[in-house]
Amino acid sequence: MKKRLITVDIIVAVLALICVGLTVALGLVSPTLFLISVAVLSVFTIVILLNIQRMRRLIARLLHGAGYEDSSTQHSLANLAVPVLILSGKNIVWYNDAFAAGVLTDREYYLQSVYKAIPGFDPEKIARPEGQPLEVEGRLFTAFGSGVARGDGLFVAYFINDTVLKTEAMEYRATRPAVLHIMVDTYDEVLKDLKDSEKAALTGEIDRVFENFIDGTTGFLLRLSSSRYLAVMEERHMAEVVAGKFAVLDRMREIGNENGVVTLSIGVGRGGATFAECEKMARAALDMALGRGGDQAAVRSADGGFEFYGGVSRSVEKRTKVKSRIIANALGDIIRQSDSVVIMGHRMSDLDAIGAAIGVLRICKIFDKPAAVAVDEKHTLAGSLIDRFRRSGLGEDFITPAEALEGLTRRTLVIIVDTHVPHLLESGEIYRAANNVVVIDHHRKMVGHIDNAVIFYHEPYASSTCELVAELLQYVGEREDRPTALESEAMLAGIMLDTRDFVINAGVRTFEAAAYLRRMGAQTQNVKRLFAGSLESYTSKARLVSEAVLYKGCAIVASDDVPADSGVIVPQAANDLLSIEGVQASFVAVDMGGFISVSARSLGEVNVQVIMEKLGGGGHLTMAGAQMKDVSLDKTKVYIMAAIDEYRKNQAEEE
Repeated sequence: MKKRLITVDIIVAVLALICVGLTVALGLVSPTLFLISVAVLSVFTIVILLNIQRMRRLIARLLHGAGYEDSSTQHSLANLAVPVLILSGKNIVWYNDAFAAGVLTDREYYLQSVYKAIPGFDPEKIARPEGQPLEVEGRLFTAFGSGVARGDGLFVAYFINDTVLKTEAMEYRATRPAVLHIMVDTYDEVLKDLKDSEKAALTGEIDRVFENFIDGTTGFLLRLSSSRYLAVMEERHMAEVVAGKFAVLDRMREIGNENGVVTLSIGVGRGGATFAECEKMARAALDMALGRGGDQAAVRSADGGFEFYGGVSRSVEKRTKVKSRIIANALGDIIRQSDSVVIMGHRMSDLDAIGAAIGVLRICKIFDKPAAVAVDEKHTLAGSLIDRFRRSGLGEDFITPAEALEGLTRRTLVIIVDTHVPHLLESGEIYRAANNVVVIDHHRKMVGHIDNAVIFYHEPYASSTCELVAELLQYVGEREDRPTALESEAMLAGIMLDTRDFVINAGVRTFEAAAYLRRMGAQTQNVKRLFAGSLESYTSKARLVSEAVLYKGCAIVASDDVPADSGVIVPQAANDLLSIEGVQASFVAVDMGGFISVSARSLGEVNVQVIMEKLGGGGHLTMAGAQMKDVSLDKTKVYIMAAIDEYRKNQAEEE
C-alpha cells in the first residue's frame, strides 16, 4: 500500500475541523461557554495563520541542513549550482538554494504537491533520457530525473535552465526562409480582348491583392513575368499563411470579368537547409499544384511531403494545341528508337484506359513497331470493347501482363495511359522492369507519381485520356495514317464515359476531339452499345442505388452483392445517385473479390478527388476512385465517412 506524506496544511485543516466540532458540541451544552470558546478559537486561528509561514520556513531550514554548520548535508546537493528537487510521491520534501532562487523565485513549497509549484510536471517523462521541457513563470527548463516516480521512495529531479538556448532556437526556426512560386492561371484568359485601360485596371487589382498579401510580412515579392511571381518570407509568416489556408486564393478569385475569374497556383518550399533547396522545392510544389488543376497551393516540406490548400474550381482549359504537337513528335521519335511497345492502363481498366491504349496502339502501328495492350481481362470494366475487337479478328492486340513481362527487353518502351501513380498500374512489375516509360494522363496529379518517365504528358484540364490521344493522332504519320472506325469508336467511348455523355468536364477541345473521331468513322450508336449491360447488371445497379444512405449531403453505398463480372455498374450507380435531390456527391464501395472498389462522383460542389486521396486513390474534382486491399466493407464505409467529415470541416473553416 502506498504511503501518503501528511503536509502541514492537512494537519492544520484536521485540527481546525476538530476544534470547530468541539465548539459546536460545547455550545449545545452551555451557550455562555460557547461564546468564550468561539473567542478563544478565533484568537488561536489568527495566531496560527500568522505563524504558519514561519513554521514552514523553520521546517525548510531543518530539512535544508542550515542548522548544521559544516555538516555533510550542507556540502552535498545543497550547494550544487544546478537546481535540484527531491520528491516523495507527489510531495516536495527538499530542494536546494539554486532551485529556490532559479525556479521558485524564493517561494516556499516544502511538503506541498509538486504540481502546485510546477504545472505540467511529469516524473515519467522526466525519467526518460531526453527529459521533459517545462515552463515556469516564463523561464524554460529541461528537467531530468530518476528514482521512484510513484509510491514509496524518493525521486530526484535536476532542472537545466535553457531559456536563452530555446528562445534563440525558436527565433532561428521562425526566421528560416520559405520560398513561394506563384502563377496566375487565368492571366491570358481574363485579359483577352480587353482594352489597354481595362487591362491596366485589372492588373492593378491583381497587384493590390499581392501587395496586401506580402505587406503583412517581412518578406518581398518579385514579378518574374506577366503571370509569374517569386516571393520569399520568414517561416513565422509562412505559418500564418498556412494557418489561414492561403486566403489570398479566395481574395484573388473575387477578381474577374465576363472572361472568367482570376485564379492562382502557388508552390511553397519550406524547411530547407538553404535558399536554393527551398526554391527547388517551391518549383516542384508549383508543378504539383498545376498538375492538380490549378487554383490551389501546394506546400512541400524538407521531408518531401505535400500539403494542399484550395482547389475548389475546375481546371482551366488551354486553347492552344502546341504542346500536343510537340508531344506527338517526341513520342514518335522514342517509338522509332524502340524495338517493341507495351501499353497498359490502371487496374480495373475502364473504357477510357482501354480506349486510350487502343489509340496509342494505332500510333505504334503507324510507325510499324510491334505493340500490344497488356490487360487483365478477368478484372476490367471494358470487357465489351475488348470482345468487339476479338470478334473483329484483332484479339492478338491484347495480351496478359504476364505475357508482356515475359517479352520485355531492354529496348521495350512501356506507355502508361489513364494513370500516373505506380501502385494503381495494371502491372507494377512491367513498370519496374522497363528502361523507358511514357505517361499520358488527365487525372489531377497525386503525391508519389511516376517521376522517371522520358515523356510525362499530363493535362488535368482534359476530359479524358482518350481526348489527349485523339489529339496526338492528328499530328503523327501521314494523312492516310488514321485510326479505323472501330478504334475511333473505342476512343469516343472513353470520352463519353469520362464526360458522362458530354455533360461534365467537356470543353471546346473535347468536342473537337469527338468531331475528329466522328470524321474517322465512329458511329455513336455503336459506342452507346458498349455501355449496354445485362438485365442482371441493371437489377444489381438498381439495388445499389436503393441501398444508399445520405450522410452530410453525400450518398454512400457499401455492398458485396454484386456479380463478379459486373464491375461496370459501380461507376454507373455512382452517377445515378447524383440525380437524387440533395445529393452533392456519391460514393459506391463494392467487394470485387480480393479488394474493395470505390467509385466517387460529384457535380462540382464537392471535390471527390481530395476525399478519395484520403483512401489512397485519386482522380478529378467530379470523378475519382480508390481500390482498397485487406479492408472490410464496413471499415471502408467508416473510412469514407471519416474522409467526408474532414472535408466538410475544412470547407467550414475556409468559409
